[in-house]
Amino acid sequence: MEKRRTPVITTALRKGYIAVPEAIKNASGIVINGKRFKSLLFTTDVAIIMNNDAHGIMAVYPFTPHPGIIQAITSVSTTPVMAGVGGGLTHGVRSANIALFAEAHGCMAVVVNAPTPIETIRAIEETIDIPIICSVVSEYTNIEERLEAGVDIVNISGGKETAGIVRAIRKKYPDLPIIATGGPTESSILETIEAGANAITYTPPENGQLFSQKMDYYREAEEKIFIEEQTNS
Repeated sequence: MEKRRTPVITTALRKGYIAVPEAIKNASGIVINGKRFKSLLFTTDVAIIMNNDAHGIMAVYPFTPHPGIIQAITSVSTTPVMAGVGGGLTHGVRSANIALFAEAHGCMAVVVNAPTPIETIRAIEETIDIPIICSVVSEYTNIEERLEAGVDIVNISGGKETAGIVRAIRKKYPDLPIIATGGPTESSILETIEAGANAITYTPPENGQLFSQKMDYYREAEEKIFIEEQTNS
């Protein structure tokens, strides 16, 4: 059967959206409650969250989780959100309560940090009905006890060692759903996928960088108009 083309429609005001790298399409994806996720955008910038083509948002940030942040992100996101609910400074009952708030606001999953106590994971597991994603920063992390406590998916973030950590964990857990940071290039993303990652988190350019590119475009456009006016005068 001849492969059919996929129609692509982009409206006039949405042309500047953040596109995730093409290499991520090679990932198998993770299906959560009927929805497949291959790409997750790692950001809490609401403007970027509204303008991207990722399958979901990984909303994790280096502050104590707060319901107001979850509410703000879910109110503007056009794709499912995986919300950070603590595990470092914030844990125990507070993390479980924030996880319940995240579920009530439509989040597809919650994310706990690497140092999250096992008791906190158990408390979250007993409170919510959406998956728990646990961040992993080392191949020496005790994955087994986290899975037994209620973790459903691991999110591997090991910097330049990420692919190696993915490979080591995949060897030990062949069926474990793995999300991982893919790095800045197509080749590094492919390496992480080949190592065993099912889905990739992508960190988009910062707002200032995007604005700088937009300003360059505006300046070039004005210069072009000026030259045309001088030529025609």
